[in-house]
Amino acid sequence: MTEGEEWRNWVVDEGGNGQRIDKWLVSLDGVTWSRMMVQAWIRAGRVRVDGREVKVNYRLKEGETVALSVPPVEEIHIEPEAIPLDIRYEDQDVIVVNKPRGMVVHPAPGNPRGTLVNALLAHCKDLSGIGGVIRPGIVHRIDKDTSGLIMAAKNDEAHQALAAQLKAHRVERVYTAVVHHEIPHDRGTVDAPIGRDPHHRQRMAVVHRTGKRAVTHFVVRERFRDATLIECRLETGRTHQIRVHMQYIGHPLIGDLVYGPKKCRYPIRGQALHARVLGFEHPRTGERIRLEAELPQDMERLLAQLRAESL
Repeated sequence: MTEGEEWRNWVVDEGGNGQRIDKWLVSLDGVTWSRMMVQAWIRAGRVRVDGREVKVNYRLKEGETVALSVPPVEEIHIEPEAIPLDIRYEDQDVIVVNKPRGMVVHPAPGNPRGTLVNALLAHCKDLSGIGGVIRPGIVHRIDKDTSGLIMAAKNDEAHQALAAQLKAHRVERVYTAVVHHEIPHDRGTVDAPIGRDPHHRQRMAVVHRTGKRAVTHFVVRERFRDATLIECRLETGRTHQIRVHMQYIGHPLIGDLVYGPKKCRYPIRGQALHARVLGFEHPRTGERIRLEAELPQDMERLLAQLRAESL
């Protein structure tokens, strides 16, 4: 073990006997690590079992001691930018922003500027470091071309509490979407696992053998000649979940050029998807907070056109 590093230790109980070490570590109470992150730490030698390095698929035995050294948060080299923000809630712990369609949430290689994180750093001055070097404060994400409510944490304690709520499915997330074709039934649930598309690595897909469980509940709000306005509630939060699930049942989102038709004749740039409602327990006070953001103008124009065409 490297001198000066701080190691955390756990003893494997009966419930952990036989579990893969990567799955076991992400299931521990109070942790916010992703499985991918833990696997990277295991490969880097930051995880030991009874003092020895192991592989990511190692099966634990009751009574073993697992030690983990979480790498220190890297210094952030992201430029704060004075980008206007539509702030819907803010205090010393949490900020909730109504993100416009087209804004990227966090920087990526080759795309270091103009993101929500750049704007938050200019506005807040300080954010939680748990998200890592390019994702400070970010508790959950929405796609670049999805508009709506997204929360960020201003300190590590708030970040851990909010992430735990997400993991326990206690965060309310309601999306409004417009999909192709008329959905005949009034409500439904899509329970289909999502993973990386084996044929298109930049896309996600329903993958029954290796995908992670994903559940989307939807209710029909309005029908048009060849489209449907729906409300979606997320039970899980997989990448592109609503987009993939609606495409899977034959109703891709209007404007979604990745999972739907390659050309869009409607007045919207990006998928017609808006994170309308966000509800959570305040990480410090426990108070239930529920916020709602009205539909953006491009979705209102889309709905007006669909109503006119359906007359």
